[in-house]
Amino acid sequence: MKKQPKSVKHIINAFIELRSSRPLEKIMITELCEKADINKSTFYAYFKDIYDLSDQLEEQVIKRILESLPSPEIITSDPAMMTRLLVSAYQANNSLIGILFSGNRISLLPEKIEKSIKELYYSVYPGKKGDIETDLTLSYKIYGAYYAYFKNDYNESEKIDVICRLTAGNERKESA
Repeated sequence: MKKQPKSVKHIINAFIELRSSRPLEKIMITELCEKADINKSTFYAYFKDIYDLSDQLEEQVIKRILESLPSPEIITSDPAMMTRLLVSAYQANNSLIGILFSGNRISLLPEKIEKSIKELYYSVYPGKKGDIETDLTLSYKIYGAYYAYFKNDYNESEKIDVICRLTAGNERKESA
């Protein structure tokens, strides 16, 4: 990975500090530059605007999450393991996810994860692109696992086990 210039690190640190306490729309570049101890021209040398900075950081998080998947084939060969790996990656990036994907950006993480996983999947299985069942199944499993994980407060390991089982299509049989 290419090493970031010190000024970019300062920009990112200042942004994360500001973003942790307010919505993206309320962060002014002037204030960010002051906090990062840089001038505006330095900021604009690396980013178009505050949204570009946020998008780049979000994409870095998405990339780290997707790097947790050993290969695109796991999406269909072992959906439970894919889910387990994704959830582990969410946990590893939880604080940054909570900062970058908060407020009106909260729905962007699962949207970006879905888009990236589908791109990955269709790069390996191009003949499946446009197949309604494949497309809907991928969406259902990605969104379902994501929201089931983030919207439910149960014991972590139990919750993950149940979500993985459901993602794999192995629903618990109820006894009569």
